[in-house]
Amino acid sequence: MTDLDPEDAKLVTLARSARGRTGAAEGAAVRDTDGRTYLAATVALPSLRLTALQAAVAAAVSSGVTGLEAAAVVSTADGVEDAGLAAVRDLTPSAPVLLAGPDGAVRTTV
Repeated sequence: MTDLDPEDAKLVTLARSARGRTGAAEGAAVRDTDGRTYLAATVALPSLRLTALQAAVAAAVSSGVTGLEAAAVVSTADGVEDAGLAAVRDLTPSAPVLLAGPDGAVRTTV
């Protein structure tokens, strides 16, 4: 994470903490256009299933956010899942989404 902008590094750290705190498959964090951050982990209930990125976007939207600057997902997956990416794109088509491994190393940006 040494080459990351400090605000993007913070997103990765928050996403890691959401994942670690819950033991979920993924953690995610988003930053809105005012610089506020929202984080979440995978939701896997019998009646509700959300990816971590969907849950973070939902938390932001439920707080009145209308645009995102960036997002980060921490996962062992090889890519950002389509549903979460679509949720980010619904708000801001150009917002970068960082994908990092559990160690916090960013593997790709979508």
